[in-house]
Amino acid sequence: MTASDTPQAPSQSPSQSPAQSKPMTRVEIDGDIATLIIDRPHKRNAMNDALVAEMGAFFASPPEGVNAVILRGEGGHFCAGLDLEEHEQRPPVEGVYHSRRWHEVLDRMEFGGLPVISVMTGAVIGGGLEIATATHVRIAEPSVRFQLPEGRRGIFVGGGATVRVGRIIGPDRMREMMLTGRNYGAEDGLSLGLAHYSVGEGEGMDLARKLARKVADNAPFSNYLMIQALPRINDMSRGDGLFAESLAAAMSQTSDGAKEGLRAFLEKREPKFR
Repeated sequence: MTASDTPQAPSQSPSQSPAQSKPMTRVEIDGDIATLIIDRPHKRNAMNDALVAEMGAFFASPPEGVNAVILRGEGGHFCAGLDLEEHEQRPPVEGVYHSRRWHEVLDRMEFGGLPVISVMTGAVIGGGLEIATATHVRIAEPSVRFQLPEGRRGIFVGGGATVRVGRIIGPDRMREMMLTGRNYGAEDGLSLGLAHYSVGEGEGMDLARKLARKVADNAPFSNYLMIQALPRINDMSRGDGLFAESLAAAMSQTSDGAKEGLRAFLEKREPKFR
């Protein structure tokens, strides 16, 4: 599914709500690396429609010249999921549109072309885990807690967890998480694939900056192909996936990035893709 598949809800955009007086995210720029910060610490960075809209706007039109993004939460928590205090009971049709807006934003994050590195601390719960698994590199600090507590709330995941989380840990383990409300820490998350790196307390941002620098220095078209092609090939049959791989390989090997990479290798220097 891509963002273009998403139906348009007939209701007003959440970002236009008069109740939103303070931005719920902020952005810090360091050269070609942007840090997007979820800034609702009093709510453990819980998600509401306005916050989803702000994140969608960022990934729809990233700052010019940015080649990698770091995503983190303010105040010790990544994201505690849906803000239940602001949760609305919606008729079924409106509920579908609401869920599809989340899908659109997270697809935009995953497939927008910019590598996204998440620094996960504290609560990575429900919708927070859905956001995290839409990022491409995930770093966990010791305080992290991964959880899908929907069974205890009488609800079901609606922001893409059945696809993203389920494909990482498998539907059987995801079902057990939802049924029991079980939570996992950083080391368990690392072994399950919910995190790619487990670091010490306060070390997540340092590693994120190093990885962002490394990723941003890659050939842009190679990054684009890795972000776009790999998850789609995973959805294909074996034969279709191998054919798509051949197309991606041929495209990359004839790009300016490949030419520079080969020259740099032969000249025994670091490549300069920009």
